[in-house]
Amino acid sequence: MIHFFDQPVSHIALPERFTYPFNYTPHPLCVLAAEEVKAYISTKKEWLEELTLGKMFGVLIVQTQEEGSSSIGYLAAFSGNLAGKNLHPYFVPPVYDLLQPQGFFKIEEEQISAINVRISALEVNPHYLHLKEKLDRETEQTRLALIQAKEELKTAKKERELRRKSSPALSKEEQDALVRESQYQKAEFKRLERGWKERIKTLEEEVITFETEIEKLKNERKQRSAALQQKLFEQFRMLNAKGEIKDLCTIFEQTVHKIPPAGAGECALPKLLQYAYLHQLKPLAMAEFWWGNSPKTEVRHHGYYYPSCKGKCEPILQHMLQGLEVDGNPLSPQAHRKEELEIVFEDEWLVVVNKPSGMLSVPGKEEETDSVYHRVKAKYPEATGPMIVHRLDMATSGLLLVAKTKEVHQHLQEQFISRSIKKRYVALLDRNGLNQQLEETGTINLPLCLNPLDRPRQMVSEEYGKPAVTEYRILNYSDKYIRIAFYPLTGRTHQLRVHAAHHQGLNYPILGDELYGKKADRLYLHAEYIEFRHPVYGDIICIQKEAEF
Repeated sequence: MIHFFDQPVSHIALPERFTYPFNYTPHPLCVLAAEEVKAYISTKKEWLEELTLGKMFGVLIVQTQEEGSSSIGYLAAFSGNLAGKNLHPYFVPPVYDLLQPQGFFKIEEEQISAINVRISALEVNPHYLHLKEKLDRETEQTRLALIQAKEELKTAKKERELRRKSSPALSKEEQDALVRESQYQKAEFKRLERGWKERIKTLEEEVITFETEIEKLKNERKQRSAALQQKLFEQFRMLNAKGEIKDLCTIFEQTVHKIPPAGAGECALPKLLQYAYLHQLKPLAMAEFWWGNSPKTEVRHHGYYYPSCKGKCEPILQHMLQGLEVDGNPLSPQAHRKEELEIVFEDEWLVVVNKPSGMLSVPGKEEETDSVYHRVKAKYPEATGPMIVHRLDMATSGLLLVAKTKEVHQHLQEQFISRSIKKRYVALLDRNGLNQQLEETGTINLPLCLNPLDRPRQMVSEEYGKPAVTEYRILNYSDKYIRIAFYPLTGRTHQLRVHAAHHQGLNYPILGDELYGKKADRLYLHAEYIEFRHPVYGDIICIQKEAEF
């Protein structure tokens, strides 16, 4: 499965350490390998329709360990399966081929499919549907009949009370007759109620017979599916560079959810590393790229490189990369530790700072990590309250409001909640050879939520997303970029980045967006203007800090 380059590569320096898979710039060898894989994919016309829908591919630069000599080549893989199969020439095999016809997975899957057929047959059984319809109809008739009978009881009771009031000197015989009439009517109601309930009970028992069988089959399906998934995960015995082996169940025991997500172990990079370790090939660098159209909810652009997913791959790769020297996280927020934080506006109540790209607004998981909060807390030790009023993504630069007192913080927060604070961002959109013209102004309305399998990426979801609305204005075009102003009306995580890159939004990612587009020297997104009411004086404060780009 190892491929050697079609052109000389001896002049290209080998990487010193393996790629940090969650944020990287592809090594030149990876770019060459990816271009060769893309050329190969382009020849497979029979895959055209499927690949148009989109698929992730990966390349792994490897070094052979032959005695006395070595050579450089690459491996290629795709995520999931392709054309209904896991095995294709040119690409490495899966860690475990769950599609093999005589394998336990396919056999048990057929059994579960048979249960699905039985459930479906019961759910559309004509007699069952007729019984359910009849039960619903007679239940409603019972309800109406009993309501009418109760009203008749009430009317008869009122008439008896009137007779008692109008004839105070009723004889004992007449009073006893009224009592007997009341008792008879109540008894008749009980008989009527029992009769209706018995008719319904008979129907309910027949319906329950069907529903019990359906529920029994569903429980069996659930148990067999869970057992099958468990057994499948146990077959994914993942290697690392030290020769250690862990199955997926063991790997994911240390995660919050404890259980591997569906499709774990089937992404491109785990396949590539597993094959390299099994065949004594030394991994040197990796890259993964998208081919085809973007999925409906996520942001993917044809030919772009993307980091490995966090939900499925991060726990696996934490194991598989042990024994390799791996690059550090290039997004580690320590880059500005020696830089002075620029103060754009200050009075005794609040501060507005110009946050540089690459600095956190507030501390991350590691408390010692540099952040705007740490800086202002050190600069204003007497300040009270949370101080940071709102946040900018670590990669975004620009104006950030800081309150010196708890009361000022609360007042400014209320302005954000009421959406009375006005903000303007400026960005460069990466045209990447596209000539699509945008409306000069417009509004993007795409609801957003976290992608739970690929943190911290956000996804568009009509079902789970929170409202996210952005107005925009095109400032100018150049050959490579579109300069744009964004006016966010809501403040969702990565809102501007997703609204720019998503195919239902502008379909142009922000330049340097390593999550939704292509990495560059920085994310070209800057919060350049903020307008708010001063929480003490009541004056409207307008502050602008133009972007450096």
